[in-house]
Amino acid sequence: MDLIEAQISRKSIKKGDVLLGEGEICQNIFFVESGLLRLFSIDASGKEHIIQFAPENWLISERSSLYFGLPSSYYIDALEDSELVIFDLNFIQTVSSISPEFRVHNEYILQNHIRQLQNRINLLIGANAEERYLDFIKLYPDLTLRIPQWMIASYLGITPESLSRVRKQLAHKNFR
Repeated sequence: MDLIEAQISRKSIKKGDVLLGEGEICQNIFFVESGLLRLFSIDASGKEHIIQFAPENWLISERSSLYFGLPSSYYIDALEDSELVIFDLNFIQTVSSISPEFRVHNEYILQNHIRQLQNRINLLIGANAEERYLDFIKLYPDLTLRIPQWMIASYLGITPESLSRVRKQLAHKNFR
């Protein structure tokens, strides 16, 4: 336990704090105890593209940078004041060597993440805006009231105006 605890730190961050910037090498995995983080990129025209939100009890990291030592193409920042547990890749390796159960659980988490990413890609290339929004609500049931509509639209790959239309259509369907 001493070896494991030595590789974990806790951090309180404020809304707007940046944990990872483009071009930096990601060193950590963040577990959100409270608050909300996001992983996003910014294209050449300055438009943000949100890849992932991490509310309470979620993990977030920039895997390409963390696992392969590549400069990050993404940012991670806080959308709310947040309490984090921070650990690095060595933590995963150390605990996996000590506990076969942890190794199996970690592999399950990784495989589930891959499954979610594949589903997200499929939705982005083959689903309409309403289907993407309904999937967003299923994945992040409490976020629609915590984040601005333009961020949800960014995650869905649509304009805020399109999201407004989708929400209006869904509200209309629910009142019938």
